[in-house]
Amino acid sequence: MSVTHVLAVVPVRDFAASLSWYETLFGFPPTNIPMPGILAEWRVTHNGWIQMTVAAEHAGRTLVNLAVDELEWHLAELENRGFSVGEVQIASKNVQLASLRDPDGNTVTFIGNFREEY
Repeated sequence: MSVTHVLAVVPVRDFAASLSWYETLFGFPPTNIPMPGILAEWRVTHNGWIQMTVAAEHAGRTLVNLAVDELEWHLAELENRGFSVGEVQIASKNVQLASLRDPDGNTVTFIGNFREEY
């Protein structure tokens, strides 16, 4: 198997409200809106995408983890955009975790000091 892209799907109830929320979260509009009113996509890494789609029956159950450089800087940026991010938790080997929830209750966690090998 040769995977070329990874797309994490975030199910939401209200497309317009969630579109605005994720635009503010990422700091830029969707890269693609292949299905207006139903599906929007943000390219967040070279081959990593977040898809936001209307799927009310699944909304609020998703966990999305985003590893970032300089976690404190990103958290300050999010606060400047009006987000209230939870307290930074320290996991094993000084990995840092800070989470917030979208309007449907899906959890977005930012990870600092991420490592590929433990």
